[in-house]
Order: sequence, then C-alpha cells, then structure tokens
Amino acid sequence: MTDTALAPTYLVRTLGCQMNVHDSEHMAGLLEGAGYTAAPAGEDVADVVVINTCAVRENAATRLYGNLGQLASVKARRPGMQIAVGGCLAQKDRGEIVEKAPWVDVVFGTHNLDVLPVLLERARHNAQAQVEIEESLQVFPSTLPSRRDAIASAWVSISVGCNNTCTFCIVPSLRGKERDRRPGEILAEIEALVSQGVIEVTLLGQNVNSYGIEFGDRGAFAKLLRACGEIDGLERVRFTSPHPAAFTDDVIDAMATTPTVMPSLHMPLQSGSDAVLRAMRRSYRSAKYLGILERVRAAMPHASITTDIIVGFPGETEQDFEDTLRVVEASRFSSAFTFQYSPRPGTPSFELPEIPADVMKERYGRLQELQERISLEENRAIVGRTVELLVLDSDGKASGGRKDAARSRLSGRAPDNRLVHFTVPDGAPAPRPGDLVTVDVTHGAPFHLIADSGVAGGTYAVRRTRAGDAWDAVRSGEHDHGSGGCGSTCGTASPAAGGPVGLGIPTLRAAGA
Repeated sequence: MTDTALAPTYLVRTLGCQMNVHDSEHMAGLLEGAGYTAAPAGEDVADVVVINTCAVRENAATRLYGNLGQLASVKARRPGMQIAVGGCLAQKDRGEIVEKAPWVDVVFGTHNLDVLPVLLERARHNAQAQVEIEESLQVFPSTLPSRRDAIASAWVSISVGCNNTCTFCIVPSLRGKERDRRPGEILAEIEALVSQGVIEVTLLGQNVNSYGIEFGDRGAFAKLLRACGEIDGLERVRFTSPHPAAFTDDVIDAMATTPTVMPSLHMPLQSGSDAVLRAMRRSYRSAKYLGILERVRAAMPHASITTDIIVGFPGETEQDFEDTLRVVEASRFSSAFTFQYSPRPGTPSFELPEIPADVMKERYGRLQELQERISLEENRAIVGRTVELLVLDSDGKASGGRKDAARSRLSGRAPDNRLVHFTVPDGAPAPRPGDLVTVDVTHGAPFHLIADSGVAGGTYAVRRTRAGDAWDAVRSGEHDHGSGGCGSTCGTASPAAGGPVGLGIPTLRAAGA
C-alpha cells in the first residue's frame, strides 16, 4: 500500500465537456495506480498538475495558457514539480504547447490517456519535455483505472469519437471516428458501479444515440436503455448528447417504458434556421427537430428538454436569427446553453466571413432574454408538483450544494434533472447525500426550484439508499477499498483537489474534504 504521507501529490484541472470530465477521472485513476495521491482539498497546486483541455471554443487556448502562466512561477519555487497537458487542445496543438510554454513537462492527446504516468517518469528521467500524440485510439478509456469523485452517480462511456461533419466542430478531428463498446461490457461496468453504491449513471457518447453503428445494429441504443432498466439497484439512467438526425421513435419508447430512464433530454438544436442548419451540415431541419420534441412530450408529458444553440454562425441573417427565436419559443426548453459563434482553425466554417461582433452580441442578448423568460414560465408551471430528489452534497462544492444555511436548505436533482433547493423541517430526518427525498415544489425561479413544503406541514419524506450508506461508511472510516475489491473507483477516496467540474451530476465528497 502506498504511504500517502510520502507519495507525490497530483491534481487534475478539467476544462471542457462531460467527456473531458470522464477522461479526468481516468487520468486520476492512472496516477493513483502509479503511486500518486490526490492533493489535499483546497490546494490548487501539487507535485504533478495535469490540465485536461478543451478545443471547442476560441478562448480554449487563452484558458490553457492562463493556467500555464500561473503555474510557471509556482514551478520555479517548487523543485521537482511537473506539469502535463492533455485533452483536445493538446491533440490539436501538439509540440506548439511546449514551444509557447517550455516549462511544460508532458503533452499527450485524446487517444493515449494510458501513457500519462510513463511520460511523467520519462520526462523526469530525461529532464526533457515529452510530447506523445497518437492519431487513433490506442486503448478504450473505459478499460483504464478510474478515480471518481462521486458516490451516488457515475459517467459510463458507451462510445468515443464522431462520424458527423458539422462545419463548426473540431471534435471529429480530435476524437476520431466513432468507436462503440459492446453492450455486455457497458452493462458489466454499470453492474460493478451499482455494487459500489452508485444509483445513477449517465451514458456518454459524442452522438450517444448513434451507438451501435460500428457493429451494425441501429437499434442498439434503445436496447441498451431497456437493458439498463433490468439492472437491480440502479435507480436513474440519463444520457448525453443525442443528435436529432439519429433520434428514432424506438428511443422515445424505451425512455417512456423504462422506469429508470429519466424524463430528461439534452438535444442540441444549434440553430432554428434551416438555411443555417444546412450551412452547418446538421442533417435535420427545424420541423424534424420540433417533431421529435412533440413525440417525446406525448410519451412523457413531464419531460424536461434542454439544448445547445450557436448565435452568429457565418452568414446568419436577421431572418435566420428570428427563425431560431421562433423555434426556441415553440420548443419550451427548460434551459439552454447558448454560445456566440467561435471560429476554430481546421473547421470548414473557419474560412467563412464572420458577422459583426456587435450584431452577434445583440442577438445573443435577445436569445438569453427569451430563454430566461421561458425557463421562468416553465418552472413556475411546476409549482405544486410532487418530486423525488436525489440529494446532492451539502458542502457547496457539488453542483447545487447548500442553498441557504439559515433555512437549512439542501439541494437535489429531480427526475427531469432540474435543480431543486429544499428545506428539512425541524425534527424531521435529515437526508444523506445520495438519499432520495420526496417534496412538493413551492416556488419556481429561472434557474432552480424551491421546495419548502415540509416546513408548512406538507410533503416531506426521506428514502435511504445504498449510496447514502456508502456516504456514511466514508464518514465513519469504515469503507475499505482493498477488501471491497473496488480500488479507488467507487468514488469514496479522498477527492482530487481541482478535480472534475460539476455538470449537473451529484458530486459527493468525504467529510472534511
């Protein structure tokens, strides 16, 4: 067993999407397997600092070099410290990172996460930066060690890569063609996670609903959702992100008829203009998109639908933007991730003339204003509904956390993934992170709901879960990784400082962490 008092420390800083968050868990698992230990909570430096980068937005490089600039002076005062850069921007810029930041020790890409510990040791031995980028996937990430920061919830990758050719997106060139895992491997991983206390999983894929194309089964994703529903002890299944062009009615049926598949759907729209969708090479049109939403809501009336939208794609006219506003109004999204168009070198749209920045900014503001109004209206319409919440960590570090200490409000996620802050009535049993609480929604705001029904003598009930039991075991020091056969993958190890960012999935941490 590693003496953690003497072991070198590490932290992983994550920039980017859910895929990056999950990759960071594997990086942490690899480092712990190589004898490193997580830096104490609250520290922002360690013996090894890994920056897991994103390349989707124009400011990705600015964020990276801002981090690296801050670390340069730290490294100068800390002999032996190493800095590694991985992820999408590393895959794209390669040796350019070391040229711009010569104090970086290791650069590795999206296709060879497994080499991180070896490259760190080689850089240390040779006293020279190591840059190793592979052009295709060497080891499927899910076969690598993992060190999760969550007890109740887990990411499960079902595929990597993307076969689409959206003109604004650099991901296919950095993640490669779609590679699918076999269903048996995925289900075995989920069963193992459930045995460790997980009650919620989120299936990950660049285009999650195209799963199965590699082995010739276009109905594989719907079958996988139904199979997840057969796993004893698994309470909630989510997935992200599907592509509208590949969204089929059998997936809707699987969602509606499998109780553990949650009534929430994140499906990128990108634009409501058919002309812009065509220029983006998004192989659907607004009518098809709205038709999918109509069928989803017919099957699941309380489904919450969220989306991604790009404002100011090259050539977007005022009429195109008005079409987007029209589709957003009709879609009634519970929330939307909105972005101003960001040109990325290496993408077909990079060569197109950009629209004026002030026009883009003005349109962006109008879209945000519209969506905030819709979000508020949709959330107010939920007032009075009884919901069961998966309780989040109350230390404020998780997505949600303690909302209002004066009122003892805690936070949880409803089945439709809305964030709900709720009050524990005086004298009532307090839930543990990972437990499930039933309450009535009493107030709706644009970005969250309030459920104070318990203090008014209304609905309040706690259902204790295995995830809550695992939380208790961590707090009491009774959890034994070795005898449990889980290593550090169960999410109950001391959390990595600066670890994965919160993206709406509960993150549970040990007491005092």
